[in-house]
Amino acid sequence: MDHLMVSVLVVVFLFVLGWVYVLRSWKKKKLPPGPYPFPIVGNLLQMGGKHPHVTLAKFAKTYGPLMSFRLGSVYTVIVTNTAMTKEIMLKNDLAFSGRANVTAAKAHDHHINSVAFLPVGHQWNKVRRLCREQIFSTRHLEASQGLRQQKLKQMVDYVTECSLTGRVVNIGKVVFTTTLNLTSVTLFSEDFGTYTEKSTEWEQVIRGALDLVGAPNFADFFPILKLVDPQGIKRKADKCFGRLLEMCEDIINQRIEYSKNNNSTKKKDLLQLLLDDDNDYNLSLFDLKHLLLDLMVAGADPTTSTLEWIMTELLLNPDIMSKIRAELKGVVGENKQIKESDITRLPYMEAVIKEVYRLHPPNSLLNRTSYADTEIGGYRVPKGTQVLFNAWAMGRDPNVWPDPDSIKPERFLNTKIDFKGQNFELLPFGSGRRICPGLPLADRMVPLLLAYLVHNFDWDIKSDTTKGDKFGLSVHRAAPLMGLPIKLT
Repeated sequence: MDHLMVSVLVVVFLFVLGWVYVLRSWKKKKLPPGPYPFPIVGNLLQMGGKHPHVTLAKFAKTYGPLMSFRLGSVYTVIVTNTAMTKEIMLKNDLAFSGRANVTAAKAHDHHINSVAFLPVGHQWNKVRRLCREQIFSTRHLEASQGLRQQKLKQMVDYVTECSLTGRVVNIGKVVFTTTLNLTSVTLFSEDFGTYTEKSTEWEQVIRGALDLVGAPNFADFFPILKLVDPQGIKRKADKCFGRLLEMCEDIINQRIEYSKNNNSTKKKDLLQLLLDDDNDYNLSLFDLKHLLLDLMVAGADPTTSTLEWIMTELLLNPDIMSKIRAELKGVVGENKQIKESDITRLPYMEAVIKEVYRLHPPNSLLNRTSYADTEIGGYRVPKGTQVLFNAWAMGRDPNVWPDPDSIKPERFLNTKIDFKGQNFELLPFGSGRRICPGLPLADRMVPLLLAYLVHNFDWDIKSDTTKGDKFGLSVHRAAPLMGLPIKLT
């Protein structure tokens, strides 16, 4: 018995000794290299102001594809390499599936029910399942094709009227309004109209919310400042998100009242599904308001940003525009309107879209947070680290893309490289658990919007195309894209 006890104690001692050695070895592992942080502010002053994605790409040339930055009190690792991104998102996806909660997103507790900010867990899984099974399922998207055709026809009618009267069109605004109405009709069978008071308010409040969430906030870098809110971002976000939630609640209450009075003719849309007692998702009124807010805000902005950049590149490169138009003419004819089934027969247009995603990803810095201590590329990435993937830099990596700063759609012809999360050299929507849930809809809407704008109109550019981009939650053009439409007969 004594020998057994001694043996057990020896095994326990060796086990503890082994773990002490492992922990000491882990702590000795180096953090990724990076520029020297200044006291208190860290590397904040070196982030490059209005274009951090460009500045960080330059730093990577000195410090490598995995860099350490101190943004105030927030330890951050920047990834600018496809291989490192694949190691994190494919091999360590769960460990890096957290998302930083920016102060603006905490307005009215939005962060505790937003699919964009929720931690991976029961509530997050429930909302993601709803998106996968209902909102963005192939079945639902196929069933709502007619709605998209209606909204696209309304867009064409509006732009046609502008062409007849010689009125310059804000292309981004037209796309935003079209996408906003498509989202609202799909979710709760309501059309806000084109440039009506209602659609204008929705656009203003949504853009306001996005600007606040995407704005650099000292309170995010120095948590001690959250109570002070020195830039007033939290106060503005409370007001902005509060108005959005009021608008969503009004829609819900109107539907509840309608259903009481018209029980035999209930509407068949997502809102009605979630209000019915026999649905499987068990969303409270709080859950439902924040879900509608999420969907309305996320639905329009990335698509608008992408279409603005595509149209900018086409207006600057008329030869590419001509090739798309010729392909459309060959596939759908001169007078026929484009159907969703036509999109798969337009490989050159698809290549143009991929090339613009490479050059102008809607999310230039993809955000994750580590749930656990992890080793990446021989370096230690501690638990709680904010990780930023520089999609803009990876899209312009000369080791992956020859002549990376030039637009060459042909590079995507006869290749299987796609943007749906499996090819890590092109990640405009992310990958893994945190991939954008609205990708299936964007995959339909972007080519349709582009096809309608190019197939029906020629464009005379009327705005400055040299001002570059404006960094935020999505990277937009610094100046609105204005064009005079010329109706093609």
